[in-house]
Amino acid sequence: MTHSEPPGDTALVRALGTWGLAAAIVNVTIGGGIFRLPSLAAAALGAAAPLAYVVCAVAMMLIVLCFAEAGSRVSLTGGPYAYVEVAFGPLAGFLTGTLLWAGLTAAVAAVSNFLADSLGALVPALATPTARSVTIVIMLAALAALNVRGVRGAVRFNTVITIAKLLPLAVLVIGGAFAIRSVNLRIEELPPPGQVTRASIMLIFAFLGVESALVPSGEVRDPARTVPRALFVAIGGIAVLYIAIQLVTQGVLGTALAGQKTPLAEAAGAALGSWGRVLILVGSSLAMFGNVSLMTLAVPRMLYAMARDGFLPRRLGEVHPRYRTPHWAIVFQTTLVTVVALTMTFDQLAIVGSGTVLLVYVGCCLAAIELRRRDVRGEGTTPFRVPGARVVPWLALGVIVALLSTLHFREWMAVLATLVVALPIYAAARARRASTAATANVGD
Repeated sequence: MTHSEPPGDTALVRALGTWGLAAAIVNVTIGGGIFRLPSLAAAALGAAAPLAYVVCAVAMMLIVLCFAEAGSRVSLTGGPYAYVEVAFGPLAGFLTGTLLWAGLTAAVAAVSNFLADSLGALVPALATPTARSVTIVIMLAALAALNVRGVRGAVRFNTVITIAKLLPLAVLVIGGAFAIRSVNLRIEELPPPGQVTRASIMLIFAFLGVESALVPSGEVRDPARTVPRALFVAIGGIAVLYIAIQLVTQGVLGTALAGQKTPLAEAAGAALGSWGRVLILVGSSLAMFGNVSLMTLAVPRMLYAMARDGFLPRRLGEVHPRYRTPHWAIVFQTTLVTVVALTMTFDQLAIVGSGTVLLVYVGCCLAAIELRRRDVRGEGTTPFRVPGARVVPWLALGVIVALLSTLHFREWMAVLATLVVALPIYAAARARRASTAATANVGD
C-alpha cells in the first residue's frame, strides 16, 4: 500500500537542481575540520592515516544511500528530522532535531576553538592562553551582534566563504604534490582495526554537513533524482579531496605532522615557502570565521523554532522589535558555544559532535527502512530505491554502531546528555498542550 507524505511546503519554489544541491553540500561540509584533522589522524595512525579516510568515505556512502532514499520519499523542508518525523512520529522527530542541534553546537565550538589557534599562528601575540580565550569571546560576541542586527549582512559575508576555503586547499594539494617524499607515505605496519575505527570517528567530523544541506528539500527540483545524484557527486568529491590533503601533508611533513596545531599551514610553508603558509592561515581563518558566522545564523533558529512550538521557554521564541531577529535565541546559543569552546579541546568536541550526529544518522537509516516498508511517496514521484535495498541500510547501521562503539564512557555521557534533557522537555510540552486543549474544550 502506497502512502503519501504529509502535505506542506506547497508555497516553496522547487528550483534547486543536482549541481546546485551538490555545491551546497560541498560548501557546508568542507568547514574548519579538514584544516586541523590531518595532524590528529597522523597522531593516531601514522602513515596509515589515509585508511581512516577510506573508512569514513565508505561509511558516508552507505549513510548517503539511506539519505538518498529517505530524501526522495520525503520532500518536506527539514532534512533528517523531517524524514524521521514522517517515519516514526513527532517524538522521534523532536529528539532527532535536538540531537542535530547539540551536534552542530559542538561543531561550532570546535571550529571556534581551532580558529583561535589559527589566528594565534598568524599573530603570535594572540597565541597565549588568555589572549586565545579573549579572541574566542570577542569573535563570537561580534558574530552574535551581526546576526542580531539582521540576516542581510551575515548572508553577504557568507558569499565569499567558498572561494576562501577551496582556493588555499587547491594550492596546497597541487603545489604540495611536488614536495612529497615517498618515504613519508610508507606504511611499515598496518594498525589494528579498532585503532582505525577510533580514528575514523574523529575524522567523520570533517564529513558532517550533509544533514544541514538537505534541510531545504522542499525546494529541490525532482527530489527522487536530484537528491541521490547530488549526494553521490558531493561525497565522492569531498572524499577524494580529503585523502589528497592527508597524503600531501603527510608526504611533506612526515612524522612531524602529528604534533602540528595548524598542519595544513605548516605543510604549505615547507612545500611552498612562507607565502604558502600565510595563504593557508588566512584562507583557513576566513573559511572558519565564515563557517562560524553561518552557524551563528542558522543554529539559533532551531532554538527559536522549538520555543515557538512550545518546547522551550517563550523568551527564546521572541523576535527583536526593531531588527526582527530571534535575538534571545542568538544570545543564548552564542553564550553556550563560548562556554563550551573555552572549556573543551578541538579533538574532544570533534568526537562528541561526531557521536551526536551519528545518532541522527541512525535515525535516518531506520527512517529509510520504515519509509520504504510503508512505501511513502512525495508528490506522486517514483522514489529512489537503494541498490541492495534490503542490505545497505543495515550495513550503514553496522558501520555507525562500530564507530560509536569506540566512544569512551565520558564521551557517551556527553552525547547522551542531550537526550536526558530533551525527553522531559518534550513530556512537559505535551502535558502543557493537553492541559490547554482540555481547558479550551471546557470553555466551549
